[in-house]
Amino acid sequence: MRIVKFVIMYEVRLWIALFRWILRRPVRLPAGTTPFQYSGAVTMILAVLLFVSAIEIPILHLMLPWATVRAISLFVGAYGLFWMIGLLATMRVYPHLVGPAGLRIRNSITLDLPLAWSDIASVRVRPRSMPPGGQTQVEDGVLSFGMASGTTVDVVLARPTVVPVKKTRGEPVTAIRFHADDADGLVAAAGAFLAAEVG
Repeated sequence: MRIVKFVIMYEVRLWIALFRWILRRPVRLPAGTTPFQYSGAVTMILAVLLFVSAIEIPILHLMLPWATVRAISLFVGAYGLFWMIGLLATMRVYPHLVGPAGLRIRNSITLDLPLAWSDIASVRVRPRSMPPGGQTQVEDGVLSFGMASGTTVDVVLARPTVVPVKKTRGEPVTAIRFHADDADGLVAAAGAFLAAEVG
């Protein structure tokens, strides 16, 4: 039942994000908060998939001899096409956030991890490639959220911290790595808030 609820909520939030993106109605941000995108690493991959899908739909329509099967194929193909656009929209509508409340690490609608500045020791730019094993990995107390098998930002935590991410299995982590398209800008913005926290 939990899986069904998750799938339904995922679909609803994906379509909401798609309409927000198309209608240019971004989520309102708190004062002093700056968004940072992370979809650049996968935009080309998604663009290729969208192009292939767009070509596949009319080809299948012409090749299939049965009207009912053609109609089903057209519906499934069109749904898949808009779903992929919606996936990209979720990344654009829900960016990483840097603001007075802290750093908010996001990944589409599957991850929303807020960190207060008091929980962070340092933030730095550090491009890394991830080994095979998925886009979310935990090793030696380091939690990595990859994008296109890589991360660009390292967050060192002020103390071992338990975060609500299943891969950690409830174990505390000491650092978090993730990808941001403008890693330099994100680190600079975070650094200003960290300096104010210390000062």
